[in-house]
Amino acid sequence: MPDWVLFFAIVVGIPVVFGVSSDVYKRHLKFKERQLEAERSSGPSNAEWVARMERLEDRLRVLERIITDKGHHLAEEIEKLRDKPLN
Repeated sequence: MPDWVLFFAIVVGIPVVFGVSSDVYKRHLKFKERQLEAERSSGPSNAEWVARMERLEDRLRVLERIITDKGHHLAEEIEKLRDKPLN
């Protein structure tokens, strides 16, 4: 192999390969950042989950009271629960 080909490969080829590789890696990182940002913005926040859990616990307490308290009218309590909005 002639010396000029080896010199050309070292001086031009290696930097080009590393440059292209670093550009591909940077694009991959930007894609992953956008993907994580989309996942964060699309899902419900922690505060929303806490509020939802509190509402469910309240409803569960009412159901427990209905089941254990014999003095209440079951049908009336169930209808009251149906009338309440979930949000």
